[in-house]
Amino acid sequence: MAEHPLIRLEGIFKIYKMGESKVRALDGVSLTLEKGEMLAIMGSSGSGKSTLMNVLGCLDRPTDGKYWLDGEDVSDMTDNELAKIRNKRIGFVFQMFNLLKRTSAVENVELPLVYSGTSNRRKLALEALEHVQLGKRYKHKPNELSGGEQQRVAIARAIVTDPDIIMADEPTGNLDSKVSMEIMELFWEFHQSGKTIVLVTHEMDIMAFATRVITLVDGKILSDVKQTSCMEKKSEIFA
Repeated sequence: MAEHPLIRLEGIFKIYKMGESKVRALDGVSLTLEKGEMLAIMGSSGSGKSTLMNVLGCLDRPTDGKYWLDGEDVSDMTDNELAKIRNKRIGFVFQMFNLLKRTSAVENVELPLVYSGTSNRRKLALEALEHVQLGKRYKHKPNELSGGEQQRVAIARAIVTDPDIIMADEPTGNLDSKVSMEIMELFWEFHQSGKTIVLVTHEMDIMAFATRVITLVDGKILSDVKQTSCMEKKSEIFA
């Protein structure tokens, strides 16, 4: 019997009521994602890409349709059940970092471990910060860190629970091009280690890192294309 895909969506709708009218943020999206893929979700503003990531990440419920995660139907799970999945299986990275301002880097990274009741959270948080080259800055608060360093803290927080999936919504949107490339190289490293990566972006440079790209228009998938990542091309050129 064949192994089931990591993610399977069938006929996903997300409809918002705006006064008397209804807006279809997602309009019948069906998608299969295998373990270890690096997927970029592209589209203009209002195309539904962030809504799709929120559904994939169990942050939001679809209005209609089915969602299987690793063969398990999560469409009708309770809020507590969805929270457990988010905490254990999915790491999130956001454009605005979403760090607690008065809390040190290591304490920010510890947060998912606090929610899961992990006992050795300081050790794990420090290891995650080392992984993103911020081990020596663990005592610093967000306002004492550059934008790139804040995003590294956010990435450390995303990986500290060793999730199967890392989801990132415009993770380089507030960063300059040099730092953006450094951040994307981290995502590529996680992909190479077997993590499944889902990136929401409108930037072609960021899309080039992915091994697969879907483009959304008006809540529908316009195209779904597999590609050779720029990192694979780089490896081939310098082999």
